[in-house]
Amino acid sequence: MTEMTTTEPGGAHEGDQQADQHAEPIPPPAARPIPRPTARPIPRPAAKPMPRPAAAKAPVVTVPSSDPHRFGRVDPDGTVWLITAAGERSIGSWQAGDPEAAFAHFGRRFDDLHTEVVLLENRLDSGSGDARKIRSAAKALAESLPDAHVLGDVDALAARLADIVERADHASAQEKARREEQRAAQTARKEALAAEAEELGANSTQWKAAGDRLRAILDEWKTITGLDRKTDDALWKRYSAARDTFNRRRGSHFAELDRERAGAKQAKEALCVRAEELCDSTEWGPTSALFRELLAEWKAAGRAAKDVDDALWQRFKAAQDTFFSARNAASAERDAEFRANAAAKEALLAEAEKIDSSDLDAARAALRTIGDKWDAIGKVPRERAADLERRLRAVEKKIRDAPTGGVDPEAQARADQFRARAEQFERQAAKADAAGRTKDAEEARASAQQWRQWAEAAVEALGKRRN
Repeated sequence: MTEMTTTEPGGAHEGDQQADQHAEPIPPPAARPIPRPTARPIPRPAAKPMPRPAAAKAPVVTVPSSDPHRFGRVDPDGTVWLITAAGERSIGSWQAGDPEAAFAHFGRRFDDLHTEVVLLENRLDSGSGDARKIRSAAKALAESLPDAHVLGDVDALAARLADIVERADHASAQEKARREEQRAAQTARKEALAAEAEELGANSTQWKAAGDRLRAILDEWKTITGLDRKTDDALWKRYSAARDTFNRRRGSHFAELDRERAGAKQAKEALCVRAEELCDSTEWGPTSALFRELLAEWKAAGRAAKDVDDALWQRFKAAQDTFFSARNAASAERDAEFRANAAAKEALLAEAEKIDSSDLDAARAALRTIGDKWDAIGKVPRERAADLERRLRAVEKKIRDAPTGGVDPEAQARADQFRARAEQFERQAAKADAAGRTKDAEEARASAQQWRQWAEAAVEALGKRRN
């Protein structure tokens, strides 16, 4: 039995190339009874069942589909015979001296043919190949079998190739029907597009939308292929005529709009005046919104004559640029202020991180003072805020978790945490009152009161534990 191999269709083994030096194909003898050799039969190993190749959707690793000993013999003089249903025929002369090597050599050649058949079956089953090309390849292989120098079940290969040819014929017929069906579907698509274009060209007054749709129809039209030339030309004439009709109607409509350009000029002049009144405003948020509204009105006002429209736009844009340049400068100043705030908080952190937690009362008092200063500093750049807050929380935790001597550290930490949160909300309430945010101040005070109650309860629990 030959070893399991992986081959390309029609490929040869490296060992076969060397073995071919000892195998000499000879033509089949004239029609006469083939004498059986009288020499001692060559021992043959028992045939082992081999797995059938799976009907995979991709190339598979092929294995011998039959034992070459069942389908051939080697005479003492080296003549190699293939046994088929039609009889025996000579396929070569083996001069290497080892009959088993001959079986292996011609068996591998059969494996190569078997692999090609499997690949054709896979391509046909998966639909990944052209059925007509698969049929042609199968017929060519079938025609080569009578002269193939191989040892194996050639009759089974011939039957499988005949089945491939039959199924490929059926697949080709299905493909032809599919193409006809596709041609009919493509024709129906273009007929529907032509009818839609005719409706738009004759009746639509939505000039922009209809014009966009006609262009979209043309783009889609170009993607539809497979029609016969005569039908395609007739449908194109329908679409082209509909588009021409639409363009004439739209041209007449916009010719009438010329008289409205004076109104557009007047409206845009008024917008320029309003923009120039706003350009020195320092109310950045509301004024930005107003400029957006003015721009929307500008777009809706229509167009004046091109030179007039361009001059008005430059005037409007100059006012707009004046405002936004000032806003950007203010933003830059604010960013500088935020960076300065970050530096100030860095300094407070350096001070907080040096607090000695051995005297807890003094440490907490110092931390509260730092917290008040921290809140008074104000905002920092957004990308710095989280890191600065994290460092301050770490200092708070260090003081909160410091040993208190005779007091449950966890209970003391909870009481300190509740008190700190209450103080934090009280500071927020004060800031909200100063800013006139009454609702925010009330919510902050309510939260502060709740945390204060929890802090008092925690302190009371500490007192009971001491007693």
